[in-house]
Amino acid sequence: MATAKADDFTARMFDAINGMMLDVLAAVARKDYEDRRRRQAQGQAKAKVAGRYKGRPENTVRNAGIISMLKVGASRSNIQAATRCSRATIAKLAKRA
Repeated sequence: MATAKADDFTARMFDAINGMMLDVLAAVARKDYEDRRRRQAQGQAKAKVAGRYKGRPENTVRNAGIISMLKVGASRSNIQAATRCSRATIAKLAKRA
C-alpha cells in the first residue's frame, strides 16, 4: 500500500515539474523571439535613417501586367492563376489602377 502512494506521489511530482519546465522553456523561447524581433527592427530603423534599407523591391513587370489585365476586365481568379500572386496583391494593385 505504501508503494502505491509513493508511486502516485512521484508521478504527480514529475507531472508538476514537467509542466513547470515547459512553462519556463516557453517563456525563454518567447523572450528570445521578442529580443530578435526588437533587434531586427532597431537595425532596420538605423539602416533606413542611413538610407540603406528600402524593403523588398516591387516587381514592377508583374505588377504592370496585373494592372493591364485588370483594365481589360480579367477576373481576379484568372489573374491569380496567370501571375501566381496572391489576391491581396491583386486587390492592392486594383486600388492603384
